[in-house]
Amino acid sequence: MVDQSRKIAETILATVDVKINGNRPWDIQVHHDSFFQRVLTSGSLGFGEAYMDGWWDCEAIDELVTRVLPVKIAGLQNILGVLKSVLFNHNSKSKAFQIGKRHYDLGNDLFEAMLDQRMIYSCGYWKEAQSLDSAQEAKLDLICKKLGLQAGQKVLDIGCGWGGFAQFAAEKYDVRVVGITVSKEQVQWVQQMSGGFPIEVRLQDYRDLRENFDHIVSIGMFEHVGYKNYRLFMEVVRRNLKQDGLFLLHTIGGNISLKSTDPWIHKYIFPNSMLPSMKQITAATERKFIIEDWHNFGLDYDKTLMAWYHNFEKNWPSLKEHYDQRFYRMWKFYLLACAGTFRSRTNQLWQIVMSKNGVPWRYNSVR
Repeated sequence: MVDQSRKIAETILATVDVKINGNRPWDIQVHHDSFFQRVLTSGSLGFGEAYMDGWWDCEAIDELVTRVLPVKIAGLQNILGVLKSVLFNHNSKSKAFQIGKRHYDLGNDLFEAMLDQRMIYSCGYWKEAQSLDSAQEAKLDLICKKLGLQAGQKVLDIGCGWGGFAQFAAEKYDVRVVGITVSKEQVQWVQQMSGGFPIEVRLQDYRDLRENFDHIVSIGMFEHVGYKNYRLFMEVVRRNLKQDGLFLLHTIGGNISLKSTDPWIHKYIFPNSMLPSMKQITAATERKFIIEDWHNFGLDYDKTLMAWYHNFEKNWPSLKEHYDQRFYRMWKFYLLACAGTFRSRTNQLWQIVMSKNGVPWRYNSVR
């Protein structure tokens, strides 16, 4: 059975120019005979767990994933994940704070070591940037310009993270910002780092919002909403947005409509998350919003993830005092594999600007 599994794996990998125990950076080095059967029966979950267990290595995991992704080997766990997502609403209000506890509350030391100086945990804008810090500042400024922020306006940030956008917008554009998050660690961070700017941060689920804002932004949070709640999310945004306001949605997107996420990502990184498709987003906005602009710069997420990985690797000597070796392999696999999904154009990064009734002027796309 082991020999047969290996032969199947060799045949599949040969189609994407990957060799088992080859000498190129993207070739996979297998250390355990049961690896092939594990992957063929458990798909991506088995592939990721086998790496965490030390069953295989690769000098360039990002390049390996970029090549392997088109093969799309689906195991039993993938099928079970789809069935569960149809039967249950994993993104219900009662489960809204799970992602905060299991991911964003892992430790501010981890994210501080990995992210830029403003602690932005979403794709940077690398059009003219030469560093992670400048790419993230360029992204924040891009968002502010797309919204047309004016001094004195009140802005809502749904999924505010560590408050990077809130602080940037308040400092550079003289606006008041309300940020909501489901992470206690993020709330404490923002409260300590707000720097006297008019920023209010709340530990709150988006469904509980009932007030008016000049503009609304959501940066890297929609991936946690779930396909059963897309329509409700848009209804909440519309309810809280002034008639002439703009809503900017910054989200990772997938090329096809799915109802579940990758099983390894669900189990170890982002529980209950999933990537929306263009079709799912437009269906959710129908009769709620007019889409004024749709901007795709997914390849910039490849650069962002690689910058995070290099920061993580550089700072691991100090981080390993609080995180074990299995966590190191898990986090490394997460960052590099995700970079591969954007490099292969399997995943996209979208910034979508919407209005409730159409702007009375010609909307000028900002790039």
